[in-house]
Amino acid sequence: MTLETSEQSPAPVRVISNLLHDYINRLSTIWIEGQVAQYRIRPGANVQFLTLRDTDAEFSLKIMVNSALIGAMDPPLAEGQRIVIFGRCDFWAKQGSLQVVAREIRAVGLGELLAQLAALKEKLTAEGLFAPERKKPLPFLPARIGLITGRQSDAMHDVLTHTKERWPRADFEIREVAVQGVNAVGEVTAALRELDTLELDVIVIARGGGSMEDLLPFSNEALIRAVSIAGTPIVSAIGHEQDTPLLDFVADLRASTPTDAAKRIVPSVVEERRNLAELRARNLRAIANALDVNKLKLHELRNRLTQRVTHRIDAELATVTHLRAQIRALSPAATLERGYAIVQSVKGEIIRDQAQIAVDQEVQIRVSVGEFAATRNDNKK
Repeated sequence: MTLETSEQSPAPVRVISNLLHDYINRLSTIWIEGQVAQYRIRPGANVQFLTLRDTDAEFSLKIMVNSALIGAMDPPLAEGQRIVIFGRCDFWAKQGSLQVVAREIRAVGLGELLAQLAALKEKLTAEGLFAPERKKPLPFLPARIGLITGRQSDAMHDVLTHTKERWPRADFEIREVAVQGVNAVGEVTAALRELDTLELDVIVIARGGGSMEDLLPFSNEALIRAVSIAGTPIVSAIGHEQDTPLLDFVADLRASTPTDAAKRIVPSVVEERRNLAELRARNLRAIANALDVNKLKLHELRNRLTQRVTHRIDAELATVTHLRAQIRALSPAATLERGYAIVQSVKGEIIRDQAQIAVDQEVQIRVSVGEFAATRNDNKK
């Protein structure tokens, strides 16, 4: 029925509570799956109370269960356990509280969990969240590293210790969170979103080994989607080599262990110094070899140039010798050597015609070796 109320005519609390009670109690029985968030045994009580939390979002319900049903569970009921409840909703009008009265309760089996994970993996793969082209490269030497890990955990110790051993100046921004149980997904996701705003170079999500149930938070859809949209490169370092939560597929880099993560995010200063020394030695050898090769080439070039210059000089000398011979053959000295003489006047003019000299005029006669004076005399005996 419709309840009519107004500011002047409000309904009493009992009326509203009874209406809610009547409406909720008309609901049919339902199956509910979730994770046990709060559970404290009440010894000797006929009923037990627990909080059932959604695995992907911040929703929870109060559950009332008969103690006999809980006592029959194998394994025993514990916080963090995934369970399935069959029951009906009940609204306690006097307290104004809603709860589910369980008629059946059982743990979610390993096979069911594996089937759920397989279905979720297939779904996220189809959406492209695990595609290789989405992977962001890690910087060679990150200046600031984010680390999300358990409180005072061995995983945190392994990442910090081995990273500092490899690169002592590594700078960490650490967030210690719950890494299993009902609070793990929320705390890890919140830490991831916070660190993603700090302009870090890489973020490592790490925890040690554990059962498949312990590692379930790192296959949670909400966390996987948060990692997929992060702007900072993410390294997954969950469990041991054989453990493969869905976080491994969406992360930009999967490390087999927290120790392996340290080796993957920073270089080793010892190895880099050794590589630098080897590179320097190779460069020195290469330079020495290049010098030797160039010296040899220079020596060969010098020999070729020397040969060319020598050949050119010899050729020019031969030409000069030939020209000298030609000049000598054409020179007056060669003519004089053949018995000819040069007659000159006292003024030094060369006498080519007898008309140039008067009778009794003195002339100078030059022969091959030396010269002497003579006088023209035309008297004939």
